[in-house]
Amino acid sequence: MAKTKVTGATSRLKQDYLRLKNDPVPYVTAEPVPSNILEWHYVVKGPEKSPYEGGYYHGKIIFPREFPFKPPSIYMITPNGRFKTNTRLCLSITDFHPDTWNPAWSISTILTGLLSFMLEKTPTLGSIETSEYQKRCLAAESLEINIKNKMFCELFPEYVEEIEQQLKQRQEAMLLNQDSGANEVTSEPQSSMNCILTNLFVLVAFVCLTYMVKHVLGSYE
Repeated sequence: MAKTKVTGATSRLKQDYLRLKNDPVPYVTAEPVPSNILEWHYVVKGPEKSPYEGGYYHGKIIFPREFPFKPPSIYMITPNGRFKTNTRLCLSITDFHPDTWNPAWSISTILTGLLSFMLEKTPTLGSIETSEYQKRCLAAESLEINIKNKMFCELFPEYVEEIEQQLKQRQEAMLLNQDSGANEVTSEPQSSMNCILTNLFVLVAFVCLTYMVKHVLGSYE
């Protein structure tokens, strides 16, 4: 019986995978683990004009053997400021609410629901409250965090290339800023010396002028 259920889940997940490839979910990519089709990993690419812009948020979905008749568990792995990491998320599309689960829902439905809830501020079990500034900081940090994750690198090589390029650009910008700062520090002593020389010149000119005035006045006496 268990074998039949696994076969049924496998068949459904393969169908969903093909549909997902033909009609991708905006901002979300998902791939099954090659050795276990019941474990999927996803990446949410932070939408523009959101606190998550520029971030790559890695998580996983664990499907039960009874899928699609029972809902999956969803976890977020990358720190994001919205969900606790490595914690089962309490959503209407997860195993926290089997009573609201609909077997007709596909992986695309699950990913769309996850993204929608991530962009909201509604609290739930597994969610956290942080400021938009903290979320933006975590978006920047997500690049280095994910590039060190073996599963992320294996399943999402295209994102690895994007992240490596962004990290390279960030490093070049930092070096450029350091060079600019060094030039500013170098120019400060020169500016100070120029100021001193200018003041000295003015003082000497004033002394000479005073001497000439006294000399002229003395000649009339």
